Amino acid sequence: MINNFKMFARYNAWANDRLYEAAAALSDAQYNADCRAFFKSMNGTLNHILVADLVWMGRFENTNGAPRKLDANLHEEFSALRSARIEMDQHIIDYCDGLSRKQVEGSITYTPITILEEVTIELAPALSHVFNHQTHHRGQSHAILTQLTGEAPAIDLIYYNIAR
Repeated sequence: MINNFKMFARYNAWANDRLYEAAAALSDAQYNADCRAFFKSMNGTLNHILVADLVWMGRFENTNGAPRKLDANLHEEFSALRSARIEMDQHIIDYCDGLSRKQVEGSITYTPITILEEVTIELAPALSHVFNHQTHHRGQSHAILTQLTGEAPAIDLIYYNIAR
């Protein structure tokens, strides 16, 4: 299971890099346009993915400082968001590389943003959720790119495995 988490962490960084490379070609107007996605724009969607990663990594590592709103706009400027994304992707890779079997088989206790009541959950499904959540919202970003430009990069897991 640990090897799968390591692979997903690297896939995550690869897919984000491809997505951000395509998003870099958007004009400011396109980047901020309301495309009727859940977090409205490319900016809103990419910020949400980073917010969620900050929240979950804080839970996994028992640290504070993560945003308390899932729609927080951490970085209005694309370049700053991209830098933060690269840093977070490396952080996730490092975290997964350092996982022990005991940790993966253990649990975490935290207070969800949306429930405000402490819960305990096994680490393995929680970490799986992080990667699934990334994929879900990258799909929304992919749709936004397609809507705005007519094309978007291939970011399927199988393409990552072929490329590496």
